[in-house]
Amino acid sequence: MTDSPVPEGFERHFRQSPLTGPWEPLYSKRTSHNVIIGLRLAAPHTNSRGFVHGGLITTLADNAMGLSCGEKLGNASRLVTISLGIDFLGTARPGQWLQVDTDVIKTGGTICFAQCIVAADGAVCARANGTFRVTSATAA
Repeated sequence: MTDSPVPEGFERHFRQSPLTGPWEPLYSKRTSHNVIIGLRLAAPHTNSRGFVHGGLITTLADNAMGLSCGEKLGNASRLVTISLGIDFLGTARPGQWLQVDTDVIKTGGTICFAQCIVAADGAVCARANGTFRVTSATAA
């Protein structure tokens, strides 16, 4: 387990929400093809067993995949999650750096597909896939 600073290239996450507010500080890094989300894990992120809660991992995976699809589409669209699947492959603990790295599989006019790997200090702890509905930025 590592308690090092935030990795190079990450900045405070540009997209806050009421749900993720208590988990701050969240970090992100934009690349030419995706948005990577990162978080230094702490005790408030855990379940009763001391592992990072699967709901936190799932929410960050959903967020990273949706934002990555939006980046691919030029941010002229908003995305709504249609389906989300996740497999938990390991655990994450306080002090570790959790990172969600997305691969956008396909974008279209109405649907976008993505998958991601979630790693704690580089060890894979989950993988997820999502399908997103593309709507206009002005749609409610």
